[in-house]
Amino acid sequence: MTRKVKLKIAIAEHPHTSAIRNGTIPIDGVDAEFITVRPQIGAFRRMVRDVEFDVCELAPTTYIIARAYGAPFVGLPIFVVRRFHHGGLLVRPDAGIRNPKDLEGKKVGVRAYSVTTGVWTRQVLIDEFGLDSSKVTWVVDDEEHVTQLKLPSNVMHAPEGSSLADMMAEGELAAGFGAAAGIGRKGAPTGGWQEVEADYPDLLPNAAELEADYYQRTGVYPMHGMIVLKDSVLAEHPWIAKSIYDAFDQAKKQWLERLNSGDATNASDKKYLELQKIVGYDPLPYGLAENLKTIETLESTAFKQGLTPRRMSIEELFVDPQAC
Repeated sequence: MTRKVKLKIAIAEHPHTSAIRNGTIPIDGVDAEFITVRPQIGAFRRMVRDVEFDVCELAPTTYIIARAYGAPFVGLPIFVVRRFHHGGLLVRPDAGIRNPKDLEGKKVGVRAYSVTTGVWTRQVLIDEFGLDSSKVTWVVDDEEHVTQLKLPSNVMHAPEGSSLADMMAEGELAAGFGAAAGIGRKGAPTGGWQEVEADYPDLLPNAAELEADYYQRTGVYPMHGMIVLKDSVLAEHPWIAKSIYDAFDQAKKQWLERLNSGDATNASDKKYLELQKIVGYDPLPYGLAENLKTIETLESTAFKQGLTPRRMSIEELFVDPQAC
């Protein structure tokens, strides 16, 4: 590898990836041009619609849908954002919702049907609480990343000129996702979406306790951000998957040392310190074997929720860098 391969790479700034972005940890054999897209959601759309980058951080559900429709890029088992999803679905106190089954027959707001937060939360409600998701009307007010996606019949768009936040405030929605629908608590940020002067309770007020139990029973640890690589790049340079994986792994290991020494203290670091209490020392496990159960669960639930037209194999979705 005397001549480096030029790659356009669009990944967000994370404490565990910053050493790659700033060049402290190079990707062996790669001349990297880092493209910053803020927010990263913009890169999602540019990748799935125009395949604009050679390497890109994508939402995992967006990736699985795109791959099902023939996207010419493949997943690497590098999962750069993780969190559980028992919390964050807010309900109107007057909607008569005491448990997840009570959502049936109601309207629930979510920015887009395929947004990963919504998909993982529905997985919990379906598999853990017996919700029949087809009996819920999911109200969206944004476009889906993958344009080929055909939405199920129980998904409707908010009326033109109406926001999900307004619909929730006016009682047209019984529930809605906080950061994924612009429906927030009083004084709480909602991830860039419209903040509402309201105080809606969580559907599952004991979310933290439920999340710990869920992980112990199932081994499923939801991923929220992952890395994909263009098929054509991989075909021409098969070694490149391992080079990318090794760089991300090294950057994460350095971050873990800082995290556990108390030197890493920003909001993201604190989130992962809390997650360590549930999942152990490494709150960002990479690798195919380590994440097989979670990948299988997301692939299955995407199909169950009408997001993919067919079932997909692990080999179709991911390349194993250790085998390259």
